[in-house]
Amino acid sequence: MVSYIRRFPRTLWLFLANLPMERKLIVVFIFLISMPITYVSYLSSRSTFNSVLVNATASAGQMADSASDTIDRYVADLKRYTALPLYNTDVQFYLEQEQTDWEKNTGMSMFLSYLNHTKEEIVAVYLVDKYGSVYYDKSSGISELFPEERLAQWQSLTESGVASIVQGRHMIRVNAGDHREVFSILRTVSSVSSLQKIGIIVFDINISLFKGIVDPVNAVTQGSTLIVDDKGEMMYASPDDSGGGSGMLEKHTDKFLQQVNGHDGHFQITLDGKEFLAVYTVSAKTGWTTMVSIPLERILSPVEKTRNAQVLTTLAIIAFALIVATFISHALTKPLKSMVRLMKQVQHGNLEVWLHPRYNDEIGMLGSHFNRMIIRVKDLLQEVKLTEKRKQKADMRALQNQINPHFIYNTLESIRMLAEGSDDPRVAKLTYLLGMQMRYGIVRSEEMVTIGQELDHTRNYLDMLQIRFPDKFSLKIDVPDALLSFPVIKLVFQPIVENAVFHGLEPKEGPGTISITGWAEGSKAVFCVEDDGVGMDEDTLRALNHTLTGGADGEKFGIGLRNVNERLRLDYGSPYGLRVESESGQGTRVILRIENLSHRIED
Repeated sequence: MVSYIRRFPRTLWLFLANLPMERKLIVVFIFLISMPITYVSYLSSRSTFNSVLVNATASAGQMADSASDTIDRYVADLKRYTALPLYNTDVQFYLEQEQTDWEKNTGMSMFLSYLNHTKEEIVAVYLVDKYGSVYYDKSSGISELFPEERLAQWQSLTESGVASIVQGRHMIRVNAGDHREVFSILRTVSSVSSLQKIGIIVFDINISLFKGIVDPVNAVTQGSTLIVDDKGEMMYASPDDSGGGSGMLEKHTDKFLQQVNGHDGHFQITLDGKEFLAVYTVSAKTGWTTMVSIPLERILSPVEKTRNAQVLTTLAIIAFALIVATFISHALTKPLKSMVRLMKQVQHGNLEVWLHPRYNDEIGMLGSHFNRMIIRVKDLLQEVKLTEKRKQKADMRALQNQINPHFIYNTLESIRMLAEGSDDPRVAKLTYLLGMQMRYGIVRSEEMVTIGQELDHTRNYLDMLQIRFPDKFSLKIDVPDALLSFPVIKLVFQPIVENAVFHGLEPKEGPGTISITGWAEGSKAVFCVEDDGVGMDEDTLRALNHTLTGGADGEKFGIGLRNVNERLRLDYGSPYGLRVESESGQGTRVILRIENLSHRIED
């Protein structure tokens, strides 16, 4: 399995590499267009999703905080109202009065009526005196209350202290057979003078109070609001038009509360197969939790519409790109196909072809280079023909110049022996050196020699000329030892030195110097033969270099340099050969480059 996975990328690459160029361009165009667009669409959808979710969370958090603050203020107002009996001396008196008379009933009724009308959501206000008598004022629509049924509960709740107490959501009986859902605020009423408990005050608040608070929250957030008291009992759950209703919030109150951690926050939860975003805040004053739950599908519905539009737009762009890529790839590969067809003709030997580029782009430049290549191939073929002719001519000259060379060498040896017998050392040395020169050029004339052997031959030649021109010139050789073993064709340095002697130093007054230096340049070996003779003018130098580079016959300059140049170019190639530099009265230098053939020595 692992080996298959490793081979798969290579197999896929080979498949793509073997496709025609037109299909490759189509694949590349589609890949380069579809991938960025898909990636940008994905990032845009993800960014929009996160942005919508963050905005919805922030908005729901603000609304939950606002609702919680409204409830806190409402409860705080009611708690302040429960303290009003402490500041009313008449009420204080009536609460401690045992008998009930008209004055007490009237005073208590007026005070309770005032309290009942401070908030429209107040269902009833109760005052219990020191002796257990209950006085109350009720809202319109209620004809009868039954406070005696709740008296024991009130006394139990208020026996622990004098602070206000909030009793959570509960049912009260009204009008004999009807019931109302309320929550209550209770407080013990103490005597201002004795600080003894003299009564209880109770406010019953209609649960519909919360509807007016949370309806704006639900309208903005498109969710449902849940209010839970500090004991974990549900105070109010707004209807949920997503299909769950208030019963769904009541049923899963515990699951919601399990996620609450800290003063405020948010979380996502899945209930009955639906995902919800829940944002909550816990009141620091009452300990009540106000939570807004929003179905995620409502939040993300606009995002999904945008995403679907992006998908359709992406598909449309990719389809359009496919059409454009097909057209462009065909237009681009058409001249390449024409070039391939012409190359096949050239492969079969037909050089009479010509490509007509229509544009100046890279393909047009390639076509122009193809045409120049055909012209160059024709020129090279013509040059090969001319080179072969010149080589044949040079071979004929060589054969003519080598007529009976051994006879001449043997004759020179006889002359040398006669000169030694006659005690004439100069003639004997001259004859010996001339024989060495002829032996070097005759014996095994085809094989390569080393640079060191060539330099030795050049020294012998100059020794021979020293006899004719004593103290006329000197020779300096500065060639690294590493180059002495390099192979080279015969008779390279001697004709150049001979040319320097007879054309540069002989016409000069006084002695002269010839220097041979060598160095390596990359894979090439470079040598410079320089003299300090009379030199030559610019026109003569230009004509000489033209003769050497153009390969034209130049009988005006003799055959020495031209012969060496031709043999170097034939053996090493046209980039190699001689280059002459000179100034009139300053001397001449001849630079020759040969291929680094050290590997031939290793072979």
